[in-house]
Amino acid sequence: MNEKPAAISTDNPIAVLTAGAQDLVAQVPEFVQPLIIVAAGAVPFVEGEVAAVIGVVGGLHPLAAGLAAATGNFLCVILVVLLGAHARSAIAGRVGASNTEKPRSKGRERFQRWFVRFGVPGASLLGPLAIPTQFTAATLVASGVPTGRIILWQAIAIVLWTALATASITGAIAIAT
Repeated sequence: MNEKPAAISTDNPIAVLTAGAQDLVAQVPEFVQPLIIVAAGAVPFVEGEVAAVIGVVGGLHPLAAGLAAATGNFLCVILVVLLGAHARSAIAGRVGASNTEKPRSKGRERFQRWFVRFGVPGASLLGPLAIPTQFTAATLVASGVPTGRIILWQAIAIVLWTALATASITGAIAIAT
């Protein structure tokens, strides 16, 4: 059963990219494919949005790609929040901890302005425009925000941004092919 794949028109770069990605993904067992997207979602700067795009372009069903990507992103954020809260407690409990301020990046400055202006919900929802969700979560923990509140708003932000990216790439592929 060696069927020759249908020829792909090189006039449509989206079709070429999608076919190439799907050929690459097809080399991985089906049950492992979502796990790769979960792992990609846990990587800062990749997160749920880009991981979902990778999954959809690679041929996964958009719902599976989005859920896997958001899951990886969220699991990593939970880990950052819990470890960060533990570290903050340990540092706050020590006497004579150093209080030196380090210069902040432009992204962190923008995040801080959003945090002051919009609080935890705004920082969580707008934070991904400036810095990765893992960094947003760590910054919120360092600011003393309760962990439950961080986890709730980060979950909402991850779901919204990942759903937006998944829907966008699904629509773009549908239009282009």
